[in-house]
Amino acid sequence: MSKKICRTEMEERSQHLLKLIVDRYIQDGQPIGSRTLSRESGLDLSPATIRNIMADLEDMGLIHSPHTSSGRIPTALGYRVFIDNLLKVKPLNKIEICRLRTQLTQEYEEQKLLEHTSILLSELTHLVGIVTLPRHTSKTLRHVEFLPLSKKRILSILVVNEQEVHNRIIPTTRHYSASELQQVANYLNSEFIGKDIKKVRKDLLNALKETRQNIDATMKTVIDVAGQAFDDCSENNEDLVISGQTNLMDVIELSNIDKLRELFAAFNQKQDILHLLDQTLKAQDMQIFIGEESGYKMLDECSIVTSPYVVNNQVIGVLGIIGPTRMAYESVIPIVNLTAKLLGAALR
Repeated sequence: MSKKICRTEMEERSQHLLKLIVDRYIQDGQPIGSRTLSRESGLDLSPATIRNIMADLEDMGLIHSPHTSSGRIPTALGYRVFIDNLLKVKPLNKIEICRLRTQLTQEYEEQKLLEHTSILLSELTHLVGIVTLPRHTSKTLRHVEFLPLSKKRILSILVVNEQEVHNRIIPTTRHYSASELQQVANYLNSEFIGKDIKKVRKDLLNALKETRQNIDATMKTVIDVAGQAFDDCSENNEDLVISGQTNLMDVIELSNIDKLRELFAAFNQKQDILHLLDQTLKAQDMQIFIGEESGYKMLDECSIVTSPYVVNNQVIGVLGIIGPTRMAYESVIPIVNLTAKLLGAALR
């Protein structure tokens, strides 16, 4: 992550001009020159003095010239100083608040609620909305059922926690009859109901190691079938809901086809973005990654604004937006913050 510059390290005039440069660039996307700053700064400074201050800001790595003109634009570090020290967050208007409260308090099935939240974030910001699926640290087994399918396949149905259902089709090496599978389900329901899924899987694997030589046919069937059924459910296989990717095609800074191709590949693969969001989970607070701070080259021209959402005082997921570094942080931040609070409340 880039180094940080404290507000006290910059004199007041420099802070004022940096804020003006960032505000103007976010607004119109054009490099800002000394004459424009002299005219709009409200400071009684000559263009020459302003050029000197701009040179100092450039030496500090806060602004740079995108080409040979005299205009300057913010760097990732410049945005960081702006956000940490100079940004004034704009309160949401009543229409935005009402829309979020109304649409995130309707009764949706969990997956639909997360998809709807991602779409709302995208529509309100005109950027990319992202929401991770809830990470449940504990999954308690409530019920198990197995049904035989054609072509040596089994449908496993696991009910965990209160009403979370996991269905999985398991390929097998032989055909299992309905009575065999009923025996497996009866055994698991009698032995493991109320226990954590991870412990169930571990106990089954231990049983396989300890009794591999003398294992009876029924127990081998239990381990073969249940072991596969619990594989996915025992892990925190968090995934990501993404909406509004095409909004980035309208952003001038990202209009290069190679940049867009890399970004869309990242959206499809998701691992790199999930890794960033995991940092928000660990921090349990709002995080903003600006440009190269993300550590991923395809996101060098982007910022990610994220916030965790909480259920029963426990952080279980993250939501946010992805957009250009030149985004309206003063309005995006409160949208992300309120959406996280409302999603947590809706999931409760």
